[in-house]
Amino acid sequence: MAVDTTPFDSGLDLSNYDDEQARLMEEMCIVIDENDRAISAASKKTCHLMTNIDQGLLHRAFSVFLFNSKNELLLQQRATEKITFPDHYTNTCCSHPLATALELEEAGQMGVRRAAQRKLEHELGIPADQVPLDSFQYLTRIHYVAPSDGLWGEHEIDYILFVKADVDLNINENEVRSVKYVSLDEMKEIIATAEETGTKLTPWFKLIDENFLYKWWAKLDNLEDMKDHKTIHRLL
Repeated sequence: MAVDTTPFDSGLDLSNYDDEQARLMEEMCIVIDENDRAISAASKKTCHLMTNIDQGLLHRAFSVFLFNSKNELLLQQRATEKITFPDHYTNTCCSHPLATALELEEAGQMGVRRAAQRKLEHELGIPADQVPLDSFQYLTRIHYVAPSDGLWGEHEIDYILFVKADVDLNINENEVRSVKYVSLDEMKEIIATAEETGTKLTPWFKLIDENFLYKWWAKLDNLEDMKDHKTIHRLL
């Protein structure tokens, strides 16, 4: 795939940010059109600048929801060092497949699955053999846009993946500030009281919660009827 960032700006100096998070901003994301067709690649930095998002730059992403054998969802609070949405609570793991041969593979969502497995290990220390590729259940895609601050934001088509596994955690503190498992009722309470308690939630997590999460969660052990692989839900 040709790397083409024109006419998008990527020249921002990241020296004032955490060194590791700045380094990760150079990873190459998959640039797509509104129908999720891969058209080029651009750095994570380029893809997340609001000046570029405002021009329509769109990239592929995924969101993992990991449940344990008690059907509790693992939430994470993003690290303070994160450049976008620091200290926000969100689903288990959210990131991007990279513009590499393995993570560009679209058949059976294999590229997205590999990226999800990679990031679960990177952020949460979950060994790959505890979340094999075939354990991820792909439900659907959402298309959304959300500013983080005046400079950064997200514009993604986001693959929603559910996985049920009891896993070992070894938290990467540069990525994740805290984690906790919650029941469905506890999740509803967190959402209902978020404004009162000052709990910050990532925009994609709120959209998934408002539109899909509870009906999927209720069918966690029988998700086949919940899967919609054709629709890209435009939550814009």
